Amino acid sequence: MRPPLFEAVPNFSEGRDAARISRIAQSVRDVPGVRVLNVHSDPDHNRSVLTFAGEEDAVLEAAVTLAAACAAEIDLASQTGQHPRVGSLDVLPFVPLEGATLEDAARLARRAGERLGRLGFPVYLYEAAATASHRGNLADIRSGGYEGLAARLEDPLWQPDYGPPELDPHRGAVAVGARPFLVAFNAYLDTADIEVAKAVALEVRERDGGLPGVKALGLSVGGKAQVSMNLTDLEVTSIAIALEAVRAAAADRGASVESTELVGLAPLEAILQVTRHYLRLRELEDRHVIEAALWDAPES
Repeated sequence: MRPPLFEAVPNFSEGRDAARISRIAQSVRDVPGVRVLNVHSDPDHNRSVLTFAGEEDAVLEAAVTLAAACAAEIDLASQTGQHPRVGSLDVLPFVPLEGATLEDAARLARRAGERLGRLGFPVYLYEAAATASHRGNLADIRSGGYEGLAARLEDPLWQPDYGPPELDPHRGAVAVGARPFLVAFNAYLDTADIEVAKAVALEVRERDGGLPGVKALGLSVGGKAQVSMNLTDLEVTSIAIALEAVRAAAADRGASVESTELVGLAPLEAILQVTRHYLRLRELEDRHVIEAALWDAPES
């Protein structure tokens, strides 16, 4: 049997300096046994999303190497961007792939958290790896960004799981977690009014009574109002359902969706869901996609 495989989808706080982003990504590429699958950078968010995969020990070493590279390359004290952040290496989620379970990913997250703590990062475990219910939701850890987290540090409930009990303003903290697949999906509105995007985000996100499995923020990106979403339960709320909800909420405010954006990678099933929805296909599985059929076809 093949050893279990894991995906890591770290977000780090640099999206403008191409040379710096390249060096950080290369630090992961240089780790044996790891494959870098995607790098997505956004200059307005000033943030990059790196996707890599491999076996447990290789992914762990790549995560530690990445954290060291972020600490060396990024000065959080001078970093600015539209997206809230708490650290140079801001978020480090692990996702179970072939042969792995969510508990396996949580164990890997705890191993990584301990190693990153020894590097000097205050580490907060979240989702399936969380040690406290009030820190299970990533949004609660990142509430108020670096400044908000720094203000909560004196509260014993907000001491980190690993690492020093104070924040270094240059590297910040890191949230390390384990979760299933999610899709990061953004909708750009045909308005520059950020208040419209904020109102739409409030209407569609789960915590304010919107769609289950949807986290959303209203941001100003590239002169446009953006509804930035994480879709955490695609079986309940697909990309298509989320998009239609954003369209309806925007229309109620005199706006429309001008374009959309996929951040990083999405599983094939998420794309098939969209195709089924809009083409009203009675049946569509990966076996109907020629490339997927080629992947799975036995060699003669």
